Amino acid sequence: MTFATVKSCTLSGVNAVPVTVEVHTTGGLPSVSLVGLPQSAVRESKDRVRAAIQNTGFDFPQSRVTINLAPADLPKQGGRFDLPIALGVMLARGYLPAHCLDDFCVVGELGLNGEVRGVNGVLPSALALRQSDTRLLCPDENLLEAIRSEDTQIVGAGTLQAVVNGLINRRVQSGKHYSAEIVANNAVRWNDTDQVKKERVRLKRADQPAPSSGKKAPVDFSDVKGHLVAKRVLEIAAAGAHNVLLIGPPGTGKSMLATRLATVLPPMDENEALESASVQSIRHGEFDVNQFGERPFRSPHHTASASALIGGGHKALPGEVSLAHNGVLFLDEMAEFSRAVLDAMREPMEAGCVHVSRLAHRASYPSVFQLIGATNPCPCGYFGDPTRLCRCTEAQLQNYRSRLSGPLLDRIDLQITVERSPVNELLGHEEYESSAEIRQRVIACRAIQNDRQRNANQYITSSDIMHLCRLGGEARTLLSTAGQSLNLSHRAVHRCLRVARTIADLAGRESVEASHLIESLSYRLHQQ
Repeated sequence: MTFATVKSCTLSGVNAVPVTVEVHTTGGLPSVSLVGLPQSAVRESKDRVRAAIQNTGFDFPQSRVTINLAPADLPKQGGRFDLPIALGVMLARGYLPAHCLDDFCVVGELGLNGEVRGVNGVLPSALALRQSDTRLLCPDENLLEAIRSEDTQIVGAGTLQAVVNGLINRRVQSGKHYSAEIVANNAVRWNDTDQVKKERVRLKRADQPAPSSGKKAPVDFSDVKGHLVAKRVLEIAAAGAHNVLLIGPPGTGKSMLATRLATVLPPMDENEALESASVQSIRHGEFDVNQFGERPFRSPHHTASASALIGGGHKALPGEVSLAHNGVLFLDEMAEFSRAVLDAMREPMEAGCVHVSRLAHRASYPSVFQLIGATNPCPCGYFGDPTRLCRCTEAQLQNYRSRLSGPLLDRIDLQITVERSPVNELLGHEEYESSAEIRQRVIACRAIQNDRQRNANQYITSSDIMHLCRLGGEARTLLSTAGQSLNLSHRAVHRCLRVARTIADLAGRESVEASHLIESLSYRLHQQ
């Protein structure tokens, strides 16, 4: 055989796009030609493939080898094509049985010694093959990631020799399991030896890190002394998926409160867990199988660029707003971020997705996240603090406040001042509610919302808001008067209604009452 094809895939955003690796060997001087818009890491694969094949004990063709990655107009990047290229060369050379890879999609990077190394984006690749007859052949290192797609048949291997043995033995054994260890109901691991393992170890679903683990977090709301108003606000935020801004002097506990928001959020369902894990899988080193199902908590430094926060770069990778998908994005020292960077978040906050466009590439990433910001009230940090004198001029105050633009603040539902707790409160022995207790109320509140509109109150559409946030006569008059006196935008009015709806849900009320609106409006007065 002088021609062979192997199925593989590349990534476009969080989606896997099929790629066919075509290998053709012909007479002529020994050379390797790689075509199909390969980027630098892909172009280098021919040297890794040659060494891996030779160090596995096979001869590399001493002829002209042409490798095409189709479709030719789709950019290819990363080392994920090393393994399919090597297998294509070995198929064309006759080292592997014909058609042994017809029902496989192959991804994996090769070391010079034939080791199959992990690559990014294996979970999206596995999800693309769900409920199909095609299996995913991936590095052993990515096996626990790939088996999260339970409807995909997965095969993992640690070396090129293990892949060769597996393909040959599979052919001989007529599709039965061979030289393999079953590691999950939908996955096997190919070994380096031809000896069939008699003992098959099944990994029960309960043994795998699963969504909604509910394990105790390293931080807890019971650690926070006092701050009852701030805790109430964060409970409302968690119950309705609302955005929050905490304003206060240094050392008042803003960061301590913010880092505990994730501990009271409801558990993710299977689809949310897979969506979040897929985004993390694309970025090198971000996916942790032990944290699968836990809501992400991202806290970028205030020097982060727009590309780091929103996504981009020459590879159009996801940014922090996408890595926080279905979780929390915490911006500490929010006013220290570049205004342009912060304003770039406005569209993702509304649309729930990010479209990253580059000259030769366009990618879309989900970005449904809950924003919580913490900031000082002024450059010195002590404006309004009764215990310290503020040293800032009026011009400095105005310049500092302008870093958070009006349209961005308009999208933040809950804005409160976090005041300094008395020392005797910090030293007291009073026990406060734990995150687990607050979380139970949040879960019950989200259940009400799911039954009513199948989503959190933050995402009630403008067309449904008046129907779902029914107002009595007194509440309607109150909102109309407040909207005019506070000069609220239409967006702000709708967000006040959504927060009031959440407060009513926490209180177990069918309709939004005046008291719920008053509380909701009190959390927006800081931007007026």
